Amino acid sequence: MATLKVTDLHVAVEDEETKKRQEILKGVNLVINTGETHAIMGPNGTGKSTLSETIMGNPNYHVTQGDITLDGESILNKKVDERARAGLFLAMQYPVEIKGITNLEFMRTAVNATREKPLPIRKFLKKLDENLKVLNMSDEMTERYLNEGFSGGEKKRNEILQLMMIQPKFAILDEIDSGLDIDALQVVAKGVNHMESPDFGTLMITHYQRLLNYIRPDQVHVMMDGRIVKTGDASLAEKLEAEGYAGLKDELGLDVNLVDDDVSVGGGE
Repeated sequence: MATLKVTDLHVAVEDEETKKRQEILKGVNLVINTGETHAIMGPNGTGKSTLSETIMGNPNYHVTQGDITLDGESILNKKVDERARAGLFLAMQYPVEIKGITNLEFMRTAVNATREKPLPIRKFLKKLDENLKVLNMSDEMTERYLNEGFSGGEKKRNEILQLMMIQPKFAILDEIDSGLDIDALQVVAKGVNHMESPDFGTLMITHYQRLLNYIRPDQVHVMMDGRIVKTGDASLAEKLEAEGYAGLKDELGLDVNLVDDDVSVGGGE
């Protein structure tokens, strides 16, 4: 069992106009073990994506206090590629397009970068074919340039295909459901569920309770004002869908401003 632990994490970003740092995360604590699925929900601007980017090592996010450890070892001084090799994977909300590099080339390079010895090409292609079938993707997708000209649904499927090929210890899924119709959402969820094992952990960041109908979380965490303010099981997400974040704010007696104070969880960004 592997463990990803976030302890008293404070993170600031630099304002482009004033060049001053603004604190976004204000003491986040979180523990995820392999074999577990966690979901983080919360209103816009509360720090959900900041948390995912910080865990993955985006240099634009400055850790001012606290620590992030993987199996007891701090990863704060590790670069993005080092964190990936250590077993972390980030599926982004807006995957980038890279012209000139095919999906096949990218995935083979990524898979081999996480292994001591390169995966033999026949085994790689066999594994790729199996995963393409799970996600209802055609072979033609692997020959296209990385995300170039892909629809939103194709990009999300491609992210999950990469996840299934790389097989990290932990996947951070940053709003993979954003902009997906029900059919595409079901396929993406099928791929994530296909990864379920004692050696794999998931952290999902979402606005939509509907995603949690397809990927059932062990724990749901609610973030407000840069902190996790409540943790529960899947029923917590259902309560948020019914009552909204404003109801939880009142229940906990929190003095915070909500960007979408009158919008239910399904409102999205």
